[in-house]
Amino acid sequence: MKLGQSAEITRTFTVAEVAELAALAGTSPAATIVPEPLVHALFSHLLGVELPGQGTNYLKQETAYLAAAPLGEALTARVEITRLRPEKHLVDLKTTCTTADGTLIAEGRALVLARDVAR
Repeated sequence: MKLGQSAEITRTFTVAEVAELAALAGTSPAATIVPEPLVHALFSHLLGVELPGQGTNYLKQETAYLAAAPLGEALTARVEITRLRPEKHLVDLKTTCTTADGTLIAEGRALVLARDVAR
């Protein structure tokens, strides 16, 4: 891992997926927006699968939601390493989610405990 290294995923959520989440949560589905937990799940996927990857443990996540995520439109979530602390196995990452036209939906940071930080 190195400073500035990043990973991203682009995903389009469907009405059916939002309805499934609403059913699990016992709420009414949003008609035109992607619920924040689904946006947040994109960050979780990146951190646990891509960067840092398998064995990563969430310690802290701060996210500011700046705009509604439109349902049925491609969303791109990105994580970027901003600080490495190999002596403690800690990685700080900037997190962002944007629409295809560049609208910033969410931004924040994550702190994770990861294997092989000095790699």
